[in-house]
Amino acid sequence: MQMLRRRYGMNFRLYQLPSALLWLWLAIMVSQPALAASPRTIIAFGDSLMAGYQLRPGEGFAPQLEAALRAKGQNVTVINAGVSGDTTAQGRARVGWVLAGAKVKPDLVILELGANDMLRGQSPAAAKADLDAIIADFQARGIKVLLAGMQAQPNLGTAYARDFNGLYPALARARGVPLYPFFMDGVAAVPGMQLSDSLHPTPAGVKVIVRRILPSVERALASRP
Repeated sequence: MQMLRRRYGMNFRLYQLPSALLWLWLAIMVSQPALAASPRTIIAFGDSLMAGYQLRPGEGFAPQLEAALRAKGQNVTVINAGVSGDTTAQGRARVGWVLAGAKVKPDLVILELGANDMLRGQSPAAAKADLDAIIADFQARGIKVLLAGMQAQPNLGTAYARDFNGLYPALARARGVPLYPFFMDGVAAVPGMQLSDSLHPTPAGVKVIVRRILPSVERALASRP
């Protein structure tokens, strides 16, 4: 080695430089979570619970879910397609233009609707029919769906709660889609997790939602169509 250094001098040291840089680059890449080679797109399709009602930019469900997935090495973009006040019928009516606005075929749609139907006391059977049509529309386009369920408030009565709460698992079985049973799990009726209206999640509440639904989202992304 000493002979080579004496013979080639500076040229030898310059020859070593690319190799050193290569090893440095490899060390950096190994120490950081690598993003997936191909980008993925998720559409968060729902109502105000997804839209980020009264929250600042970055605090809503879509940006927090995207950040959580990217922290785990997923090259994912999550599009916020939540509209405050939407019922299942209104969601059904906007499937086409949401997909057109996305400008890319999503790898997954997280479908969260029904809370406004329930708060208005509307028919669970009608909500089920609308959600079924929405899922069928996405599936016809070759898009995977993760269905996020809701639960009826107790003051609506046991019969209504039975029919409303049961429509989500029934749809998941009928359409063969994964079900996250309750979107507001860990947030509903938990002090500090909801805004003053006792309906919508705080930023901390959204963080809980994202943490709990994240494994279901990852499984849905990894599954075959």
